[in-house]
Amino acid sequence: MKNLKSIIQYECMTSFKYIWIFYAIQYAIVGLITITIGLIMGTFEDVGTNCLEINTLIYVCVLGVLGFNEDFKMLIQNGFTRKYIYIATIAMFCFISGTMAFVDTVVGNMMHLINSNYSSLYGGLYGYDNLFMNWLWLFLLYVVLCSLLYLIILVINRVGKNVSIYLGLAFGGVILLIIALFRYVFSAELVRDIVEFLMQAMGFMTDGTINYIFPALTLFVIVAILGIGSYAVIRRTELK
Repeated sequence: MKNLKSIIQYECMTSFKYIWIFYAIQYAIVGLITITIGLIMGTFEDVGTNCLEINTLIYVCVLGVLGFNEDFKMLIQNGFTRKYIYIATIAMFCFISGTMAFVDTVVGNMMHLINSNYSSLYGGLYGYDNLFMNWLWLFLLYVVLCSLLYLIILVINRVGKNVSIYLGLAFGGVILLIIALFRYVFSAELVRDIVEFLMQAMGFMTDGTINYIFPALTLFVIVAILGIGSYAVIRRTELK
């Protein structure tokens, strides 16, 4: 247990210091663009950007890849088990996602309060009435992306790049098949039912109301599935 605690602390603290560099660069660029365009236009009222959380999505995708590439070899060579490495990585994803979701929730709502023209990612979809659900939704979304990229890089490492290319092509073929089924095979009623189910899974009910619990549950289920898949792969992952 002591070893597990030490590896979790190492993973979290190593990644934590880069968060503030990311936000410093992001807000410096946004501020510079806002000031520059505002001076050119002669007004700052309509100057700005929306959905800054998209930058965080890109950041956590990179984090998901580096979660394996950077530390796995070093940790496994230092005697840590794959189980401990997996738990520590997921803990890091949750820690970083929770921290960044908190920052993005606070900043997004403050920017919307100051400038009603600004729209955050969550606020644009679900409104600004529930700060906790805002944080929870962003947190789970960030963990989903971290877990997805982590699983992908684990699979690539496990099967090799050549097989991964074939798997990618097969996955693309499945996507095209699904599109073809929706367009040429499924009835309009079935397509409508599927779309309605997906919309409800994301919280948009048929009566026009929003259910804040459903999207959180949906993202949690996705996280669980990706987590189980990642653990199944990393148990058989060897150094390469």
